[in-house]
Amino acid sequence: QVQLVESGGGSVQSGGSLRLSCAASKFILSTYCMGWFRQAPGKEREGVAAIDSDGRTRYDDSVKGRFTISQDNAKNTLYLQMNSLKPEDTAMYYCALGLWRDHCSASRTVTNWGQGTQVTVSS
Repeated sequence: QVQLVESGGGSVQSGGSLRLSCAASKFILSTYCMGWFRQAPGKEREGVAAIDSDGRTRYDDSVKGRFTISQDNAKNTLYLQMNSLKPEDTAMYYCALGLWRDHCSASRTVTNWGQGTQVTVSS
């Protein structure tokens, strides 16, 4: 079972930046995806950004141009650089692993979840 551990959440003012990290236990998969989801109180978990084993990235329209997903394969670590944060970005952010390239587009196809890290943006 792959373990995912997030870090880097916190509280910032609107317009600020945070970088989330997700450390993954070592896994060997030829095709996979990793991604970031978020869930605000009373709302469904939604996909924010994803990257697949070919390095292709995908972003939700709400974060395009502000968030950047990346991975360091040598460190088995996934990152999410979040700039120009808005109060509506406030949520619990979860790291995710899927067993196929497009399995990080929806929460129902994710195989492994981290425990989450809270991001709070104040106006």
